[in-house]
Amino acid sequence: MTNRQLFLRHVGQTSPAPLCLEIVKAQGSKMWDVNGKEYLDLIGGISVCNVGHRHPEVIEAIKNQLDNYLHVMVNGELVLSPQTAFAKLLTDNLPSSLNAVFFTASGTEATEGAMKLAKRFTGRTQIAAFKDSYHGSTQGSLSIIGDEYWRNAFRPLLPDILHLDFNSTETLELITQQTACVVAETIQAEAGVIVPEKKWLQQLRERCYDTGTLLVLDEIQCGFGRNGTLWAFEQFDIIPDILLLGKALGGGMPMGAFIADKTLMDSFTVDPVLGHINTFGGHPVCCAAGLAAMNILLKEKIIELVKLKEQVFLSHLVHPNISSVRSSGLMIAVEFENAQTNKKIIDALIQMPGNDTFPAIFTDWFLFAPQCLRIVPPLTISGEEILQACKSILNILDSF
Repeated sequence: MTNRQLFLRHVGQTSPAPLCLEIVKAQGSKMWDVNGKEYLDLIGGISVCNVGHRHPEVIEAIKNQLDNYLHVMVNGELVLSPQTAFAKLLTDNLPSSLNAVFFTASGTEATEGAMKLAKRFTGRTQIAAFKDSYHGSTQGSLSIIGDEYWRNAFRPLLPDILHLDFNSTETLELITQQTACVVAETIQAEAGVIVPEKKWLQQLRERCYDTGTLLVLDEIQCGFGRNGTLWAFEQFDIIPDILLLGKALGGGMPMGAFIADKTLMDSFTVDPVLGHINTFGGHPVCCAAGLAAMNILLKEKIIELVKLKEQVFLSHLVHPNISSVRSSGLMIAVEFENAQTNKKIIDALIQMPGNDTFPAIFTDWFLFAPQCLRIVPPLTISGEEILQACKSILNILDSF
């Protein structure tokens, strides 16, 4: 049997029609399938590969850690040098109130941990989130994502959840002294790159202060330079009580984290002891990879070029068939007339034979904005690769 047949028979499927590309190699901003076909990757693992596929320093860090040890004990019990070094680097580059890191194995687990922490610290049960938000797909995180299509099939979910209107001043009045936390994406990704007004996000911060509610900002997709600053919240002059990280956190390895002040985080240590635990959070190899990837972002000045690369995309993605383009750094949503048109364009880009002039493009859509084509490439994508990607997209649009 072929690998494709084995995949379809033995691997759990997430959709009725998976792409089924058999990728055998990836490097930088490119991938190659089993037939040697080259693809320019505009997905980057869904905002995971910020420093590109297989950056040499990330690979070297992984190899070095493999020579020492792999898993040895559950998170938080032993002093593991990759874990402590990564926690220090993260907190050194965050506001002083975000000084304690709880590592998880994924972003959705970070959401779960933050929800528990907020309820434990405040003694409250109500959690507020926003319509068209995405925070993961476990039972708890699914309860707060902002789309009923995905929630409804798995009810009953967590009780006492509010879904508020994003970027709406009126909705802030629903946050009260019964609310344990508000969970918000700093910039909504799966809604098709929705950037809130700076004043509104600051009002949300103030409302949380006034009601004793913890503000949880989800930067699982938009952290690590994706939007042009190391953390997206820097652009709004606010500081969350809890920060959620994932995706690019591990440099290509599976990893998540929630970060808060030590006084909050210590709520998990007593009454009950082991208030929150996981087996593989802060895995030494993942921490080594993430540490290397973050150091690359900081020392190679990659983030400083994000806004310039965004402008290259925006200046070229102009076509009568494009309804609109929304962006924040290298998180870009190209909107078409409807989801059906977008799907045809995505399929056509993937199926292109591929050459130096018109490369095949690997991209997809947004969960809550299926009419929008997703552009979230590695932040290391070159100017030439951006121009090639735009040429391929425009070439396909010319045929519609």
